[in-house]
Amino acid sequence: MPATLDLTDPSARPLRPTAIAADGKPVLVGMDRGELIAAMAEIGVPERQRKMRVNQLWHWLYVRGSSDFSDMHTISKDLRDKLDAHFSVARPEIVEEQISSDGTRKWLMRFPPRGAGRPVEVETVYIPEEGRGTLCISSQVGCTLTCTFCHTGTQKLVRNLTPEEILAQLLVARDRLGDFPHKDTPQGAIVPTEGRKVTNIVMMGMGEPLYNFENVKKALLIASDGDGLALSRRRITLSTSGVVPEIARTGTEIGVMLAISLHAVRDELRDELVPINKKYPLKQLLDACRAYPGLSNARRITFEYVMLKGVNDSLSDAKELVRLLKGIPAKINLIPFNPWPGSAYECSDWETIETFADFINANGYASPIRTPRGRDILAACGQLKSESERMRKTERLALEAMMIAGHGAD
Repeated sequence: MPATLDLTDPSARPLRPTAIAADGKPVLVGMDRGELIAAMAEIGVPERQRKMRVNQLWHWLYVRGSSDFSDMHTISKDLRDKLDAHFSVARPEIVEEQISSDGTRKWLMRFPPRGAGRPVEVETVYIPEEGRGTLCISSQVGCTLTCTFCHTGTQKLVRNLTPEEILAQLLVARDRLGDFPHKDTPQGAIVPTEGRKVTNIVMMGMGEPLYNFENVKKALLIASDGDGLALSRRRITLSTSGVVPEIARTGTEIGVMLAISLHAVRDELRDELVPINKKYPLKQLLDACRAYPGLSNARRITFEYVMLKGVNDSLSDAKELVRLLKGIPAKINLIPFNPWPGSAYECSDWETIETFADFINANGYASPIRTPRGRDILAACGQLKSESERMRKTERLALEAMMIAGHGAD
């Protein structure tokens, strides 16, 4: 009986092979240690030396932030030349960098086609605050979820990002902010006064991270590796619109903090605002949250709630929100709606937002009102979007067939 594969189910899709750079070389960034050892074997590094060479590469890539083999002076010149001939560690092209009046920075990065028919672009945002700097990272080019209040949702999905492309956003930000040893912070940049410039990362950029689970998992495990980028998993937050089957896996296999894009307390409204609710309604979603591995008062789930005037901002909505979240260690981020061209919604009045927050606080939940950041450069929550086009259906089906056959390297 022939085997079949449902490519509409993200968990059933074959994993993408190693990312290939624009020059045709495999990219070492995003490989785990086992894959790096295999890469060393491919270029003839003796078996007894492979682990040592991988440790050296890991240090240069993720501690020193090197993007050129010639900088890796603890590795012999002969091996550096061989690595350069066979592999790439180069950064993606930065198409544009914008700096907001409040210090928020947004980068538009360009990556190779990798099946999309043409190069693709994604946006990454850095938000400086007193004592910390948060990097908002994208997981997909475009998005499938079409949340009606979200600008990103108006861009159809082009493709998933590879682990290398997810990590590259972090590496580029640290480059540009002088957050690696011996690199300078740009003059006048707004950054934390002490310690790292990028202290936290949030998977809240373009795309639904849990529809790209394996690649996101691999990237975040590398980002949290103690011998490299060494970001604490408690400083990494993954935000999902509610892909219920992958929520438990996020806790057990990645172990990061969880955020839920909630935005409504009734199924009929959430069906409209966050259409994935039709597949995984509120009861299923909140049951998955209650069962999230490691959930405690010290590891609370963040519920994101965008404030839409006359839509979801009434006192009765606040009361229902408290009822729904009963028993879940949680905090509730209230997000003033960030307008974008063509949107049908308005931001709730400030007095309404404060009344909503006061009620939630009085009922035992922290409910900070997220200060809008980067609005002047369309870098605020829900505003990210690139101009990458969706590949034609025939191109996509051809790519998927190649991937099944094991030939989809690029």
